[in-house]
Amino acid sequence: VGIRDRAVITTRWRLGLRAGEAAGLCLDDIDWGAGRLTVVGKGQRRLTLPLPVDVGEALVAWLRVRPTNGIDRALFVRLRQPIRALTSSGISDIVKHRSEEAGLGVVHAHRLRHTTAMNVIAAGGTLVEAQELLGHRSVASTQVYARTDLACCGR
Repeated sequence: VGIRDRAVITTRWRLGLRAGEAAGLCLDDIDWGAGRLTVVGKGQRRLTLPLPVDVGEALVAWLRVRPTNGIDRALFVRLRQPIRALTSSGISDIVKHRSEEAGLGVVHAHRLRHTTAMNVIAAGGTLVEAQELLGHRSVASTQVYARTDLACCGR
């Protein structure tokens, strides 16, 4: 469970995935050779995102122990029978429970998207780069996510 949960959280906070996007990932969405992950975003838009090394490592660790007797090819699956794709709420519950266990109180899963945007800005990236990573149609949406760093960094 810990290995799966680490892969879910690492994938979400590094790539800014919504819970539904993470729940919808399939094994075939990973292109290991190109270092890319294909995500079906909001409105069924397909996004191709870079696969950072730490995300790849977390996914490899998970795939080594992932049950093989599942009823579908979902990347993130339940560990109890029937083995099938985690739902959006299952993905969100992972973040909630792990944050409580870490003594952080309740951290809502969507906060990870805000963290992703802020990390892009803090690393010197632009709002447009954060927008592309998060799959927003408008930079105005991304500004809402990145507002904390914009205030502190003068951007």
